[in-house]
Order: sequence, then structure tokens, then C-alpha cells
Amino acid sequence: MAVEKIKSLGRIGVLMGGASSEREISLGSGNAVLEALKKSGVQAISIDIKTENIAENIRLLKESKIDCAFIAMHGRFGEDGQLQALLDSLKIIYSGSGSLASRLAMDKVASRNIFQRHHLGVPRYIVLNNIDYAKYKKEIDNLALPWVIKPSTHGSSVGLSIIEKKKDLSEALNLAFNFDKTVIIEEYIPGREMTVGILDEQPLPVIEIIPKKKFFDYQAKYQYGMTDYIVPAKLEEAVVLKLQSLALSAHRLLGCKGFSRADIILDTKNTPFILELNSIPGLTPTSLLPKAARAAGIEFEQLCLRLVELAYEKAQDRFKAASVQNAGSSG
Repeated sequence: MAVEKIKSLGRIGVLMGGASSEREISLGSGNAVLEALKKSGVQAISIDIKTENIAENIRLLKESKIDCAFIAMHGRFGEDGQLQALLDSLKIIYSGSGSLASRLAMDKVASRNIFQRHHLGVPRYIVLNNIDYAKYKKEIDNLALPWVIKPSTHGSSVGLSIIEKKKDLSEALNLAFNFDKTVIIEEYIPGREMTVGILDEQPLPVIEIIPKKKFFDYQAKYQYGMTDYIVPAKLEEAVVLKLQSLALSAHRLLGCKGFSRADIILDTKNTPFILELNSIPGLTPTSLLPKAARAAGIEFEQLCLRLVELAYEKAQDRFKAASVQNAGSSG
């Protein structure tokens, strides 16, 4: 990118950290993005979000005097729309999806309701809002084991358990309810784990995830050497197109912008089931979205720059839409 264009991006604040259970993961993403932007010649600074207190964050953001926020936050007050709403109120341009889309993507129950209404495949599941699950016993028993138990609004497999025996359900629910007041019990679908990134409203190459453990849990995700990744996945072209179409549909249905990543199970009959959509996936050079971008010929520094550009383009589109709406109402 030309020096003049890089300078036109202004002062970029990389928002990272947060007070959620995913703080350390977010710091990893944020520092990687910060380094990449600086290497590209962008004037970028680190902004460590340490609290969910609105007044404190308003003060922090105003003092930073940034032109654009690059959100490298995972979990609560990062991916759930609260931070996006705050940035909107301050009229600060930011990367990624808006407040509503972020909230929907973070809430697995809300997003699945939308996916189901539009006939996207999801695993069979039930929702618990209380740790007393006795009244759900019949529904739970109708789900084939193994079961996946997870909080509704957490990522990175935080609070997630995969159990193969009914006697382990109570312990798994206790763990999940430590992180959220709403918990999902879903039927585990045997098959191949796939992930599909979306960048600039286009799908990236499909990645197959092969954990060395039986299940792709928190340890498999974040402990080095516990998982192999095939980029791009070795699939028939028709299956690749099906997975990419599913990911893009999910991205659009939730109203996401700029980038996202869909986690999908491909069962033994090559039927895809979407597990969730991540509106702010991991952003280190070895994270899944950057791996897919690299397979498409986009290196990490280019990816980070493009996400900043897309933030400005999104803001410009909103400005144009507002101008048209104002012109219509005045007429």
C-alpha cells in the first residue's frame, strides 16, 4: 500500500484485553495486530481494555485520540456488541461487525434461531436457563450421546464439556453455568471439523481441524502441537462450495461485516452443520482466519491493513445510507 494511503488511515487504536475469561487470548490477538500494523507503517497504539465500566472506557478512548479502533477483543464486552455500541456513541470508526450483529453472533441461542429459520443445518440441541434440569430430562434423553455442553455466550471453548456418559452431565452443567446463565446441551455430531473464514464478504479457503485428542476442546485449541490443520482442506469441490456458501449465508443472516469465521461439522454423509459464527476470530499469524487468508495469498500484515480499510469503507457506507435517508425524510 502506498505511503500516502497508509498515512490517510490516521491513528489506529488496537483494542485488546478486556475483563472476560478470554482476556489472555485477546491480548495475544491484539499484540499480533499491533505489531503487524506498525510493520506496515501505520500509526498504531495499544489500548488495553481492563474494565466494562462505560465511563472509564469513554475516558480511555477519548484520551487516546484515535481515528479508528481495531477491535481485537474476544468474549464479553468485545464480541457481544457492547463495545461496538460504545464506539458508535462516540462516533469512532471500528473494524468488524456492528453492535447488533456482534450480539447475535456471540449468543449461540439467538444465532441458531436465525439459522434454523433460514434452513441452515444446526445440531439438535436444547436450552437450559436453570441448573435444575430435571424438567428437561425427557428432552435430554432424546439426544444421542455424546453430548456437548457449553455456555450460550462464550467462545474459545471456555466452559465447554463433551461427555459420553449421562452421569457426567451434572458436573458439566455446573461448569457451564459458572460462565453463563444460559447453557446449551447439543448432540455431538461425529464427523470432520471444518472452519470457513469470511473476508470482505467473500469466503476464504476451507480449513480442516484434526485434534490429536478425541475432541477439539480448549486444550486442543491453544496448546501447541495438540491439533493439526489442513489448509486448504482436502475435499471435493462441490463440498468446498457447500461449506463456503453455508458460512457466507450465516455471515449475512446475522448482518456481520468485514470478516468472520464459521465453525462447521461435516458429518459422515458430507452434510454440514454450523456450530457457531465468530464475529471476531483469533488474530495471531497462526490463528485460523489468518491461516485461511494466507492460503488465499494474503499475508498477515496485508490482512490487518485490509481490516482497517474495511472499517473505513463500512463507515462510509453508513454515512451514505444516512444521507439518503435524511434526503428522503426531508422531501
